[in-house]
Amino acid sequence: MQETSATIARQYIDAVATFEALEEALEEAAQVRGGMYWHAGPTSAPDAKYLVRTTPAGAETSLGARTPETEAIYARFTQRKRESAERVAGLKAALDQHQRLNRALRVGRVDPLVVALLGRLASTALSPHFRVVGTHALYAYEAAAGVRLDSDALATRDIDLLWDTRKRILFATQLAKVDSSMLGVLKKVDGSFRIRKSQKYTAVNKDGFEVDIIRRERTGADPHPIKLSADEDDCWVAQARRANALLDSPGFSAVIVATNGTMARMNTVHPATFVTFKRWLAKQPGRDPLKRRRDVLQADAVQVVVDGYLPRLWGGAFVLGPAVGCSWVGCLQLVVGC
Repeated sequence: MQETSATIARQYIDAVATFEALEEALEEAAQVRGGMYWHAGPTSAPDAKYLVRTTPAGAETSLGARTPETEAIYARFTQRKRESAERVAGLKAALDQHQRLNRALRVGRVDPLVVALLGRLASTALSPHFRVVGTHALYAYEAAAGVRLDSDALATRDIDLLWDTRKRILFATQLAKVDSSMLGVLKKVDGSFRIRKSQKYTAVNKDGFEVDIIRRERTGADPHPIKLSADEDDCWVAQARRANALLDSPGFSAVIVATNGTMARMNTVHPATFVTFKRWLAKQPGRDPLKRRRDVLQADAVQVVVDGYLPRLWGGAFVLGPAVGCSWVGCLQLVVGC
């Protein structure tokens, strides 16, 4: 592991500031989506006007007859919409420039496909339903810490997306707004993605890159088996041992950068939780020896990151206990104010 150079660190900081400003601007722009217009009154009152609010889906709501109050509402809305559009356009242009600098300075190390996938989940408002778990989470940790982990710990040709079954109704509603299936969302990123016939929870593209959709083990009213949409060819979701602990653990978010300079936000688990999980996984009977060694390598690497570069996340110090023979909550102690 090595620290990033001062030049790369500065560029990353500046690029992230612009990226986060754009995130905020897009949230503000979402509040003024659609439009407003003055609707003519009935034939019995041809001079009457009524203010109507429209949504992107075409729904309309009357806000009342034309009065000084509704005229003020209309003026504020049009001003906010205009200013919001200008701000978004300006920040997008600034981010494009930063992404070119990212590429020139070799700021990023992530596969552009991963960044494009996370970007697509964000733009479709599906990202709150997933957490990146497994090896790719290391890119979020190293980005936040300003370091570069050894390549042996990072090498992988798949990404694991942990889906929250507790939000399945909200997910289905949002997915229906943006696409007919989760596979359709993936195809917008790379049209060659297909569901593996022998492993229905895995989508693979023409280059062999895989996206695995996993969930917590069935509990309570969880449906099982479950598919992400009614589409015949969509992804099923595989149960993963102790995945409930990953859902219940504190979240962690960082902006990552691809080798081509593009950027996206990665939502994952807290690095301390990652360490605990990997140490537990390495102790499991029947674990492949090569994977076990890699589990330990990754746990050790992230432990160094937590201890040396991220010791006081959220105003507290995370103390990692032994991962064998204890519960997830017991393994991870949050000591507030240390």
